[in-house]
Amino acid sequence: MPLHRLLSLLCPGLRIPRLSVLCAQPRPRAMATSSSSCKLPLVAVCQVTSTPDKQQNFKTCAELVREAARLGACLAFLPEAFDFIARDPAETLRLSEPLGGKLLEEYTQLARECGLWLSLGGFHERGQDWEQTQKIYNCHVLLNSKGAVVATYRKTHLCDVEIPGQGPMCESNSTIPGPSLESPVSTPAGKIGLAVCYDMRFPELSLALAQAGAEILTYPSAFGSVTGPAHWEVLLRARAIETQCYVVAAAQCGRHHEKRASYGHSMVVDPWGTVVARCSEGPGLCLARIDLNYLRQLRQHLPVFQHRRPDLYGNLGHPLS
Repeated sequence: MPLHRLLSLLCPGLRIPRLSVLCAQPRPRAMATSSSSCKLPLVAVCQVTSTPDKQQNFKTCAELVREAARLGACLAFLPEAFDFIARDPAETLRLSEPLGGKLLEEYTQLARECGLWLSLGGFHERGQDWEQTQKIYNCHVLLNSKGAVVATYRKTHLCDVEIPGQGPMCESNSTIPGPSLESPVSTPAGKIGLAVCYDMRFPELSLALAQAGAEILTYPSAFGSVTGPAHWEVLLRARAIETQCYVVAAAQCGRHHEKRASYGHSMVVDPWGTVVARCSEGPGLCLARIDLNYLRQLRQHLPVFQHRRPDLYGNLGHPLS
């Protein structure tokens, strides 16, 4: 019987975040590193089931972030819509806040309290143009361990799709696409390139981030129940292999309300394309160590970026200025 289940039966009043065991990391023998694994930076990937209840969502996320800090993580990743998942566009707009609002202040205090960086994967942001547009941005916010906002990326590819069996999604009903990419940001785990969910379907974005120096790509997400089993892991592993980056994907899971459910399966993929950590079912977290020496060795042994032929097919994913 799994330890989590056994403890739940023995102590029914005890709330225990679900924690996935760190997966082994198979590597080509020639690229094994001598680094002591305990010295490598540890990251935590949080999986939650957001609802329209913002305070309950914060309570759940804060519990996972505190657990990540207790386990020694230097950076915790939260999924897209960590703040809330509304029932309709009108509720989405009503619940949204500016970056200087109450909710983000709570997260800045949490980052300071725990002393770790936070990737807030998709904040429903009322931007400076809110009064004119009455629409929001899907904003990926990166906080440092002092609670300061060090980067913001506004999702550039909006999910306007109709998938049979999954229901229509029209993100542009309430959301404006972001105008630009964000240059990779140096963190205690490595240089992080910011993206959000549907962005993973556009390899040009990941290639641009990699050429700009990214070592970790992050795709906080809320994948559906049809596209999830078919595309989720395949796309994440493809982005890792083609860019030779770590890929970190924190995901929404389970039923948010009567109108929507998400696939889950949060994971970390290494630059070889191996899934090195994965969340189990339900809210919880998984942990992975980021080995940048391994990444550099892989890029040296398999120098694909040196072999690109923009003279034949153009520069797919122009380097960021």
